Amino acid sequence: MYQLAPNIELLFTEAGDYHDRVRAAAASGFDAVEMWGPTGVDAPAKPKDIPALKAALEESGVQLTAQLSEPRTQFMIPPKDHSEFYRKLDEGVEIAHELGCPRIVVGSGTGFGGSKRQTQLDELIEIYRKAIAQIEGSGITLALEPVNIRVDHPGALLDRTSEAVYVARGVDDAHFGVLYDLYHSTVEGEDVAAELENAGDLIKYVQLADAPGRGEPGSGSIDWPARLGDLRVSGYDGPIGLEYYPTTESAASVRRIVELAASA
Repeated sequence: MYQLAPNIELLFTEAGDYHDRVRAAAASGFDAVEMWGPTGVDAPAKPKDIPALKAALEESGVQLTAQLSEPRTQFMIPPKDHSEFYRKLDEGVEIAHELGCPRIVVGSGTGFGGSKRQTQLDELIEIYRKAIAQIEGSGITLALEPVNIRVDHPGALLDRTSEAVYVARGVDDAHFGVLYDLYHSTVEGEDVAAELENAGDLIKYVQLADAPGRGEPGSGSIDWPARLGDLRVSGYDGPIGLEYYPTTESAASVRRIVELAASA
């Protein structure tokens, strides 16, 4: 069975602050959670009480599977000053170590219409080669997330799984790979099985939500037994982040995917 990690930005919000959401997730039977940025420098993430969050994770035995990098730098927009991203990356790694989180999710930022797409993808490779060199020896994996531009992230450079894979192959490091979000991939009309086969072991993390609507599994039209079957065939056996907007109470909203994941 896959380890499922509810996103505590979106789920168990009825419990209160982030550390209380961790305890609520644990009380509902989960042994993992994920979150967005730890210091809340980018909306819609909000600042976390790191000591309180650490205490909740340790007391409950819950694993924090992923956090976002900060800031969500618009890499390709001139004048292309990435200094704050690199500065905050070290802080993010320190927080990840404190919270026992093994991966940080990174992105491409907004594309720039004045430069060729291939040029920007190659620039992204160089940016993340430098990032990986900076955190060498930390044990933290950077997971690059392509996102859909049709609904949620208009203007983002990286909207295709295959191009995230291209960047990951260019970075060529065991601690750099791709976050495959089944929701974003579906909204972009990708062939899930084909994308997973092409990515292979470069998939370092998976997230999901139903489409359309980005709600819990069962709220949209995704064939979940088939898609989880594709994931299993691909060989991915890591955690799955539940990054969706619940249409009902949090614990109830995850029951179907728990049942499906158990049989996948």
